[in-house]
Amino acid sequence: MFNHEPVDYRCPFCLVASGGEDEVTAQDDLVLESVGAFAFVSSRWWPNNKGQVLVAPRAHHENLYDLPAADGYAVHDLVREVAVAIRSTYGCSGVSTRQHNEPDGHQDAWHLHVHVFPRYRGDNLYGTRHLETTATPDERAPYAQKLRRYFADA
Repeated sequence: MFNHEPVDYRCPFCLVASGGEDEVTAQDDLVLESVGAFAFVSSRWWPNNKGQVLVAPRAHHENLYDLPAADGYAVHDLVREVAVAIRSTYGCSGVSTRQHNEPDGHQDAWHLHVHVFPRYRGDNLYGTRHLETTATPDERAPYAQKLRRYFADA
């Protein structure tokens, strides 16, 4: 109903969910998976909130309006687990989540996902934009390793 995905859209989230990789997301970025959702360290970072994680449903749903309840529950469950893991392993003092719908809501990837940000006192998350360059696999690796280790020990 409120969709903006181009007809020829190649969904990067569906690619990762199916075991593929692209130039910005690798399978090594995955930190947690369930039957209905998956979570990975994002290659797009904010200046003071590095290591943010994206959580998405396995099935392709463009936005919150299209999301069936079961997939929403699966995403929410992983968001909570990831938030606890980030708070426990990153040395941050809080966690924020956000989710965008439609271009005017700042959505720019046409597969629903929730951002889970580590927060630090004075980090100015909402006053900054994401960095123009993507984090390299080597930059993302320590964050993914911390989270995978946390989940393995849980």
